[in-house]
Amino acid sequence: MDITGIAKSHQAGIRKSGKTSSKKEWKLSDSLREKITEYAREDAAQNVYMGNKFLALRKSEVAKVAPDRSALMGKLNQEMADMKEIKEADRRWLCILFGEPYEAKFQSEGTGSAIHVYDGNGDEILTYTAGVGWHEKESKAETEVHGALKAAYYDAYHAARQEINSGMEVQGGFDARA
Repeated sequence: MDITGIAKSHQAGIRKSGKTSSKKEWKLSDSLREKITEYAREDAAQNVYMGNKFLALRKSEVAKVAPDRSALMGKLNQEMADMKEIKEADRRWLCILFGEPYEAKFQSEGTGSAIHVYDGNGDEILTYTAGVGWHEKESKAETEVHGALKAAYYDAYHAARQEINSGMEVQGGFDARA
């Protein structure tokens, strides 16, 4: 199969996956903020910071903006035997190979070869080296979602801890605020 055939089969496979790395809109909704506050209050009552419920929620929210790295790795792994043909492909074919808006660049200088995969925003999301294998890198969109969720949780957790601590002061026989 020539590079055109490889590219078309890859593009079809990636499109079937349903996910692309195009900028997905994500927003910290009021209902999501309420859920984070609920989890932060539960965690504060148990004196646990970022409990399992919040971590699971954060993981599922970040997944909404994450590129489908598994599909990209699978497609590239299928064609590792044809690496020589893929290596010789120009940038246009690499875009077709990974599907829009993915792009791959090959590095063959230095101590070894590597494949760098970028999303439509120009963020490197995957790297493959023969000695190490696949290495996933967080995109800017994923980092932004992590940051927004952690900031909302932090605020809610510390507000809950303050409530708990101020309740203890009053119960202890004196009011430190007086």
